[in-house]
Amino acid sequence: MPKNLTLAITLLALLLNAAVSSPAAAQKPESRAEAVKIVADMRRLVMPGAIERTEAVRIGGIDQWISVRGVDRRNPVLLMIHGGPGYVSMPTSWYFQRGWEDFFTVVQWDQRGAGKTYAANDPAVVAPTMKRARMVADAEEMVQWLRREFGKERIFVLGHSWGSSLGIELASKHPEWLHAYIGMGQATNGPEGERRGLRFALDAARRDNNAKAVQELESLGPYAAPGRPIVLKDLYLQRKWLGYYGGAVHGRKDFSHEGAAARLAPEYTDADLRTMWEGNEFSQDHLLAEVISTDFSVHKRFDCPIVIFNGRYDYNVSSSVTAEWFETVKAPHKKLVWFEHSGHEMFNEEPGKMLEALLRHVRPIAEKAGDVAP
Repeated sequence: MPKNLTLAITLLALLLNAAVSSPAAAQKPESRAEAVKIVADMRRLVMPGAIERTEAVRIGGIDQWISVRGVDRRNPVLLMIHGGPGYVSMPTSWYFQRGWEDFFTVVQWDQRGAGKTYAANDPAVVAPTMKRARMVADAEEMVQWLRREFGKERIFVLGHSWGSSLGIELASKHPEWLHAYIGMGQATNGPEGERRGLRFALDAARRDNNAKAVQELESLGPYAAPGRPIVLKDLYLQRKWLGYYGGAVHGRKDFSHEGAAARLAPEYTDADLRTMWEGNEFSQDHLLAEVISTDFSVHKRFDCPIVIFNGRYDYNVSSSVTAEWFETVKAPHKKLVWFEHSGHEMFNEEPGKMLEALLRHVRPIAEKAGDVAP
């Protein structure tokens, strides 16, 4: 064998052996617990005055779980009201939220019937209370609790999808509590959005020559037609193909990557994870049909600033319907921000753009009010 070739093989073997025995390889997580420990340590806030809390708060007569994270409690409070109903954002906040925490005290809240709050309460006791009016009242109580706890006259509320249907009512009823309301995947005219979502999915299926999808979608008939209630089995069929063609998460066929990421949530125990999807289904069974059948575009006048983050490819909650509604909104200040590479999950799909939008369009409102850390 030529001397040069022998030397090359020897060097390659040494490199491979070094790679296998390197510290990085040796530290490969062997379990969920080890992986979660790595994530938790990586995002640990070590600054003086930082806050990291995961706790139950008594809201609406039951224990409801929150996480509170930020580098300085003097920064403005930002409450994120998750979507679904029941699709909690706390378990993936380790991925998208860390940058926010340098500029806001960020609160993730597992609502009644969802996530850790579902796991902490008897579903049979909670079920009769799973009404939209109670959920709005819970949101009001949560904002009041945060204002007291952090000594804030106003906070930011960021509502996503289903959560935006609660947030828009908070902004309408209690503008004096808010620096601003931020809507993502903003719920407006639910039935019209559903009709446009079906049209998107059906057009995509026809272009794809997907006979099965076309047949299933056409079987829905006059879906979301005026005077015709939307039933969940029809909604799930519409969403099946809408998601498959990227109308929920742009460029992907579903939310499975988010479900996998939730397994790395430091706030969630193994028991919480086992019941997370059960809580999602529980919440949807009680609340989803009503929210998608409701026209929230009647809310047009606000006495606080309104900022809307809109995914260009969002057909899950139609961004085109939202944009049309936004044109009619009257507020002291309003801003519509387009996320050009996102569907319904812009905080996960474009986390850098999300942070930039919060800093450009949201935090200056608190700065003007003097509600930021010096």
